Formats: sequence, C-alpha cells, structure tokens
Amino acid sequence: MAVEVKELLEAGVHFGHLTRKWDPNMAPYVYMERNGIHIINLYKTAAKMEEAGDALAKIAASGRKILFVATKKQAKDIVAEKAGGINMPYITERWPGGMLTNFVTIRKAIKKMATIDRMKKDGTFLTLSKKERLQVDRLRAKLEKNLGSIVDMTRLPGALFVVDIKREHIAIKEAQKLNIPIFAMVDTNSDPRQVDYVIPANDDASKSIDKILTHVTEAITGGLNERKAEKADKAEGKAEKKAAPAKKAKAANEEEE
Repeated sequence: MAVEVKELLEAGVHFGHLTRKWDPNMAPYVYMERNGIHIINLYKTAAKMEEAGDALAKIAASGRKILFVATKKQAKDIVAEKAGGINMPYITERWPGGMLTNFVTIRKAIKKMATIDRMKKDGTFLTLSKKERLQVDRLRAKLEKNLGSIVDMTRLPGALFVVDIKREHIAIKEAQKLNIPIFAMVDTNSDPRQVDYVIPANDDASKSIDKILTHVTEAITGGLNERKAEKADKAEGKAEKKAAPAKKAKAANEEEE
C-alpha cells in the first residue's frame, strides 16, 4: 500500500521540534531546518511507514496481538478508535508498571474484573453491604479505566506500537527487556536507536498521528484478512478430505451399475 508524500505533508507529519531540542541520532531523517525547527524528510517517512506496515501485517497474520501505547492527550482518542476498530489492545491511560515484565499480575487484575462481573450476574453482589458494593464498584471502574482495553490480551503481545517514545519510556524499557519488537512514531527530539521500526514523524499533532495510525491499522487489517482466508482454505481442505471417501464410494457404485 503506497504512501503519498503529499498527504503526509498536508497532515503536518514533517514538522519536527525546535533545533535546540533535537536528538543528533535523528540526523538521517532530518531534511532541513526552517525558522529554528527541524523538518523531517517525508520520503524517508513514507518508506519507513511501508516497511513497518509490512512487518505489522505479518505479525497480525501470525495471530499475535499488537499493543498500542499512547497516553498523550492528542493521541489517546485516535489510538482508542483505530486500535479498538481492529480489535487490538491499547493503553491510553497511565502505563501500569510491570504491564509486560509482570504480565501475570496484570492478568490477575483482569480476572478480578471478570469475577466482579460474575458476582453481579449470579446475585452474590447483592448480598454485600451497601459500603462493600460501593467499594467493589469503584474497584471495577478503576480496573476498567486502566485495563479494560487489554481484556482480550491473554498473552504477551507480538509487538508494541508507540506514539512518543520519550513519554512512554517505561513501556519501551519493558519491551526491550522481553525482546518484543517496538514500532513507533519518532519525533526529532527522540533517540531512534530505542526502536526496531522507526517512523520519523511529528508525534504532537493529532492530524499527523491520525495519518500514521490510519496507514498502520490498514496494514494490520490486511494481515488479519490474510489469516482469515488461510483459516477458511484449511477448513475447506479438511471438508474436501472428509468428503473424498464418500465420493470414491459413490463413483465405485455408479461404475458397478
């Protein structure tokens, strides 16, 4: 899926940070300086978007989840909409420390949500005192806010997609420890060496974030569709295999007649 440089330009993907705030490791992705601001080379951004898209599609096709991480105001709603739309887990509230490195504990907290839901269904909840019910409701709301978007993530993700690696440095460190591939929008004030798949881009403007996320999630959808098609082909193959003996027997009977 080709990326149009013109569209990236219109979305303001090329605007970097002030030159005095830059990270020299981003030099290969900087096109020029204008009015004290670094301008990102959009041809490199386009190439990196395609590279990241292909890799993410393969991960999705393998059946692994991709965890999206973006807690900054400009990105939260966009990530929730785009990642939620393709049924991928995401974190848009504060990153829970140990989310990856202590995943077992996080899963326990998610199970606690399910336990509370069961209590409400089977009537156990109503046997609690008013004060206890209030406490349980508060706990459920807190868990839902922080972990509700990763309920379906039953194992460690196959990759992380991050918006603003400086802000999400704890998530980056945890993924690095566990050798989980990191995909990220990287602005001119950040160190791209921390990321496996760098997409040099303005990570502060909602238009820019939306443009990158749209491409990324479309690529993942392609991978998911490929997986569905493979599953359908396998199921069809199995059905044909099962039907083969019956077809042979029918043909043999017809020959005898």
